[in-house]
Amino acid sequence: MRIGDWLTRLSYELVQGTLDACVEEVIYDSRKARENSVFVCIKGSVRDSHDFIPDVLEKGCKVLVVENDVNVPADVTVIKVENGRLALTELSAARFGYPAEKLVTIGITGTKGKTTTSYMIKTILEAVGKKTGLIGTNGAVIGEEKIPTANTTPESYVVQEFFAKMVDAGCDCVVMEVSSQALMLHRVGGITFDYGLFTNISPDHIGPNEHESFEEYLQYKAKMLQVCKTGVANVNMDHYEEIVEHATCKLYTYGLEADADFRGDKIHYVNEHDFVGIEFHAHGDLGGKVRVGMPGKFNADNALAALSICTLAVAQMPEHIDTFDEKPVLTATVKRKLMHALEGIRVDGRMEIAHVSPICSVIIDYAHNAMSMESLLSTLRDYNPKRLVCVFGCGGNRAKDRRYSMGEIGGKMADLCVITADNPRFEKNEDIIKDIEVGLAKTDGKYIVIPDRRDAIFSAIHNAQEGDMVAVIGKGHEDYQEIEGVRYHFKDREVVEEAVKEMK
Repeated sequence: MRIGDWLTRLSYELVQGTLDACVEEVIYDSRKARENSVFVCIKGSVRDSHDFIPDVLEKGCKVLVVENDVNVPADVTVIKVENGRLALTELSAARFGYPAEKLVTIGITGTKGKTTTSYMIKTILEAVGKKTGLIGTNGAVIGEEKIPTANTTPESYVVQEFFAKMVDAGCDCVVMEVSSQALMLHRVGGITFDYGLFTNISPDHIGPNEHESFEEYLQYKAKMLQVCKTGVANVNMDHYEEIVEHATCKLYTYGLEADADFRGDKIHYVNEHDFVGIEFHAHGDLGGKVRVGMPGKFNADNALAALSICTLAVAQMPEHIDTFDEKPVLTATVKRKLMHALEGIRVDGRMEIAHVSPICSVIIDYAHNAMSMESLLSTLRDYNPKRLVCVFGCGGNRAKDRRYSMGEIGGKMADLCVITADNPRFEKNEDIIKDIEVGLAKTDGKYIVIPDRRDAIFSAIHNAQEGDMVAVIGKGHEDYQEIEGVRYHFKDREVVEEAVKEMK
């Protein structure tokens, strides 16, 4: 390709060289530079990649995209832009043939619930026959392939590469988590999402290398409703008016017990021998009872959000429509599939029901600080278990306050705590456990110590009493245990399955 062919949607100045320069790849990591590549210079919080221009030239790169004035040989093409990150997005999209335009794109932002809601949307769309890719905290999912990611929303080049792979794999749709950092750093720049979802907002990601204030955090979050064609926002969330004030999309609302376009009510907690989850009544285009195979009122909120956006998306798919009178009317078959899609939902490590039987239920969750632990245990209390047993530890090389507070929360809210290992990293597991016990000592809660995490999970399940709930928390979707700098394979769900099989 000519570099000029990749610049058609970008504002730039050709400082020197030719737009006929041959390019095959977009590079933003100097270590990957090679001949026939264009190197995009990005000013980061830690380093400025303009400093690495001599390295990439030595490796044969002859095309540079820069923000600063540079002094390079005359045979090097130099293209100047205002924002290197935005240029990287546009060049990456061009390099992969604008794959987002070949998919139904759904972006989700919010402080909490993005991961769970993204999996719910994927599950619903696939229930009506739409192959759907996913990008988020748990990695990228393309068909049967799962690819780890370094960030909730990867760098723009990686996003475009994933989109291209999804197109090649025959995906119809993609749902992705869009973080405030991604919106601030143009990782999704140049993409106009078909649908955008805003779930909620609370103070988070405020500090060095993130956001200077809550006001800035809210400002970038709100951009989700400015980069999509159709938006759906939670009418119950704090700061709703500020968030939708500058929305440029066609906007719909959802909310539990609220006056909204998509609303739900009559929430009911379900704890049966073969099902643990929640039910609620949906109003609007669907209408009827929705059963969600995940505990907690907040998962009714997540489910309503997912159903809202999927109803709008499916209503634009002719094969699922009966009539187009004043507005699209979904077929009875599609309505039924939408309403029942979440009954068997499983999200890896997020309120995941790993086992349900007349003896006990086992829930796996990523809760790894006091706030998320308290929320989880409070939610499970709503199901009135005979005993609530909590298996947890704390990560090493992290603030000790987290250990004290988690120990205290566990002692106050669980009937029995089983204290064990998490990711000790470079600390001794016994020292971490002693810190957790400091918090437990402030309560009269019962606990036992079983340092080996596998043994702890086995013990909790094998000693469960009829009607117990066992919460295994802290690691969630992780498939490793980090000890002395080495990651050993370890996945809570696999251990739970082993323990249940042995018990049977």
